[in-house]
Amino acid sequence: MDKVRIALLGLGNVGKGVWKILNTNIEEIKKRSGYEIEVSKILVRDLNKDRSISIPPGILTANPDDILNDNSVKIVVELLGGMDPAKDYILRSIENKKHIVTANKLLIATAGEELFSAAYEKGVQLCFEASVGGGIPIIKNITESLTANKIEEIIGIVNGTTNYILSKMADDGVNFQNALKEAQINGLAEADPTSDVEGYDALYKLLILASLAFDTKIDVNTIHREGIRNIESIDIKYAQELGYAIKLLAVARDKGDKLELKVHPAMVPAFHALSNVKDSFNAILIKGNAAGDLMFYGRGAGDLPTGSAVVGDIISILRNKRDLPFKRLFKNDTIQKKVCSAEEVVSSYYIRASAGNIPHVFDKIKSIFAENDINILNIIKNVESQNTVYFALKTGCTSKTNLDKALNKIMDIHYVDKVENIIRIEDLY
Repeated sequence: MDKVRIALLGLGNVGKGVWKILNTNIEEIKKRSGYEIEVSKILVRDLNKDRSISIPPGILTANPDDILNDNSVKIVVELLGGMDPAKDYILRSIENKKHIVTANKLLIATAGEELFSAAYEKGVQLCFEASVGGGIPIIKNITESLTANKIEEIIGIVNGTTNYILSKMADDGVNFQNALKEAQINGLAEADPTSDVEGYDALYKLLILASLAFDTKIDVNTIHREGIRNIESIDIKYAQELGYAIKLLAVARDKGDKLELKVHPAMVPAFHALSNVKDSFNAILIKGNAAGDLMFYGRGAGDLPTGSAVVGDIISILRNKRDLPFKRLFKNDTIQKKVCSAEEVVSSYYIRASAGNIPHVFDKIKSIFAENDINILNIIKNVESQNTVYFALKTGCTSKTNLDKALNKIMDIHYVDKVENIIRIEDLY
């Protein structure tokens, strides 16, 4: 049996998962790839660090040139994350005609055109299944299994950290900070959780999925993004009373001449499958005009699930059955659809606020909303003091522009003391 030499850039959690899979499933991988895979080098920063796994002598290196300039290495697996030096290492590898496998969603989302153009010119493959959904084979399903469809909509929970936090808040009654600390203790959140909790991670993943699904270039700066830092325990409670669960959703809809692209916390009906996705699991709904509604579910992160996607890409390259799914997006004639602004997207809203405890205050609030063609569908009231009433309300469908006009008018005439939170409602069925 032929042997192929590969190299890993990075030996963090995912790198360890790749190593474990390659050494545990040796016979299965040989049968399915037709090759014996040898990991010849692994790039690390610190050669002396204790990594809790056994690596034979001579494989670890702190010098990237040992990999990038080694002509015997045919596939480079980039697992460093971030922009630099990962981008430079990938481009140098491509220049030396090495195939690339990466889990780097930031790099694919923001530098994809440059990377895939370089790969196309050199005749090498750049595979990125692990960049979205961990162990869920979502990229391959969009680029292969669903190619007969016009994809109309993608709605997903694509960040395991935020889903874990929101699940803990809902199921255990803990607040955001305590849920975040628990996620960090369990290795599900970084010391600096900004990318996860502010929605950047989900944004990059949404861009990748939408680019593939809608055959278009997308500017990362055109996607609306909100995180979950403002979600409080009382919002979870109100959501449950209204029949919803709060999830961080990545939403992509083809509106014909425009795309609706957004990442934000949303209230999802309690009966819907997405509301029951718990812990660090991911779930992605895709609507195709032929296949109908499909749901993909699984572990969205972790060493073995993500490692599974990485090794799957390695095998795909060796079997030579993987097309370059992005190459069609970066040709000169590729269209770039406009993206709807957040203000023009229509949805229902949840609003949590406080108002003066005065006679007929809610009649006055309803009247102002009605003047702006906004229906109030539900109101939950909690009187906390003689002078103040705390409440939550659910609106009918309206644009954010309309909603802001109504709220500004209410604030101007002092009916409402403070708007504490606004959350979009996705009435999925």
